[in-house]
Amino acid sequence: MKANRRLIITAIITIVIVAFLGAYQLPYYIYKPGTADPLNEIVEVSGGHQSEGEMHLVTVRGGQATPMQWILAQFRSYHQIYPLDQIRPEGVTEEEYFHAQLQMMDSSQEASKVVAYKAAGKDIEINYEGVFVMNVIEGMPAADVLETGDQITKVDGQTIEQTSDLIDYVSDMEEGSSVTLTVVREEETIEKDIELAAFPDNPEKVGVGISLVTDRSVKVSPKVKVKSGEIGGPSAGLMFSLEIYDQLTEEDITKGYEIAGTGEVNYEGQVGRIGGIDKKVVAASNHGAQIFFAPNEEGREGSNYEVAKETAEDIGTDMKVVPVDSFQDAIDYLKELEAKKA
Repeated sequence: MKANRRLIITAIITIVIVAFLGAYQLPYYIYKPGTADPLNEIVEVSGGHQSEGEMHLVTVRGGQATPMQWILAQFRSYHQIYPLDQIRPEGVTEEEYFHAQLQMMDSSQEASKVVAYKAAGKDIEINYEGVFVMNVIEGMPAADVLETGDQITKVDGQTIEQTSDLIDYVSDMEEGSSVTLTVVREEETIEKDIELAAFPDNPEKVGVGISLVTDRSVKVSPKVKVKSGEIGGPSAGLMFSLEIYDQLTEEDITKGYEIAGTGEVNYEGQVGRIGGIDKKVVAASNHGAQIFFAPNEEGREGSNYEVAKETAEDIGTDMKVVPVDSFQDAIDYLKELEAKKA
């Protein structure tokens, strides 16, 4: 009886330990290489052209760490651990964070459509429907004045249609200057006077301390469907625009290659820096990609391109890493590329 009791107690303790190691959530977040998904299964242009090769959306997997995941991440290459508050601001739930990521994906897709359809000379109509506060930076002037979800319609009486209108307006101002923002909050229009201050992580840049998103509706012809599912964030913008453009035009710009890459793209086609590019290089290489586009950031030291190139050398991949500052840079490279031999 005593032996059986000891076995039962040991089994219970073991189950509790295993459950703790596998299920308890630590205040850490782990990022690791994700997938390289073919975009022709995600993007569908009505009557679009098919290609010999494929464009790929590359992802980074992330999630709050369990003790077991935290331990394994100590020994696995390109698994990075962050304190949770560096990823998700205090008071923001996992659901809210994920929703924000999906919103950024939606915005990324809209920008990609605009860039691709304009480049392909196709019909496009853009309607601006407001600029909204996504996040307020703690310690900055807006923290006590603005709220997530506020719609900003004017700055000093000038109409705001998109985020760049506000950013450009304050970019030449000095710290201590003030602006009057016209804000719609819960159907009430109010005016808020806010001083500009230097950003804690970039003292040379001043602002009120908010991140913004422009709500637009884009109508295009021919129609396009994008089924990105649960993938979030803005970093697939470049690859979305390349895939849409490839389907819109008769020329096969893939030339038979497996092409991956990353980079946020704005409505002017400029490619911006993203996070986790080393992990995306690993994911793309694991999938067998032969070309990888990386944001060049105009050649600045420590750019996404530099990190991507160093990672490619570190893992010994034959995949070619190509620097791009714009959508057009990627198009120009592909047009000059020799077709892959069968």
